[in-house]
Amino acid sequence: MPKHGKKFTDASKQIERGTFYEPAEAFELVKKTATAKFDETIEVAIRLGVDPRHADQQVRGAVVLPNGTGKTRTVLVFAKGDKEKEALDAGADYAGAEDMVAKIQQEGWLAFDVAIATPDMMGTVGKLGRILGPRGLMPNPKTGTVTFDVAKAVKEVKAGKIEYRVDKAGNIHAPIGKVSFETEKLVENLRTLVDALVRAKPAAAKGQYMKGISLSSTMGPGVKVNTQKVTS
Repeated sequence: MPKHGKKFTDASKQIERGTFYEPAEAFELVKKTATAKFDETIEVAIRLGVDPRHADQQVRGAVVLPNGTGKTRTVLVFAKGDKEKEALDAGADYAGAEDMVAKIQQEGWLAFDVAIATPDMMGTVGKLGRILGPRGLMPNPKTGTVTFDVAKAVKEVKAGKIEYRVDKAGNIHAPIGKVSFETEKLVENLRTLVDALVRAKPAAAKGQYMKGISLSSTMGPGVKVNTQKVTS
């Protein structure tokens, strides 16, 4: 059993074990039990009724949270010519082609949170698979990060687009906002993510799909949410 500090232990006492809270009440508890001196990120963990060992039960995609995540994300776009300029004009922090690939390969440069690429660049970007892949930075058509519409892709990321992917245990983990956010905005973000996951339900998934939802701040304890109050 991991040992927790006094603040965490005291915060945990405010949460009733075995209770599944309504979304707004759950977020209020998360905010109340966030004791760090910085604006903590609120994370959501969603347990899905899928078996990720099967290819036809993978759940992966992206969704734009209506109220963002509260985090400024650094964007790199792999593109040439007019598309490179389009990306920079749309707010990309970095853009380039072979020069950017070389910078990552030779210097180990990874000062970005999201990578976007035009389809014609993927042959070159593919060389970075071993570097970007394990870090979740590889552009992927399923998450909308391989596209010729780089301006739209950049603006969506800057507006609060997040990617989700089921892990080996069948769980989805994602940031949903900051402790400083209004509760109503956090609830709206949560509902938007859950709606996206429901739409992404694999046809091969049987039985109960949305099995559990838990919220927590960066340093705080988990709060269980009544899933029916989120999906209804």
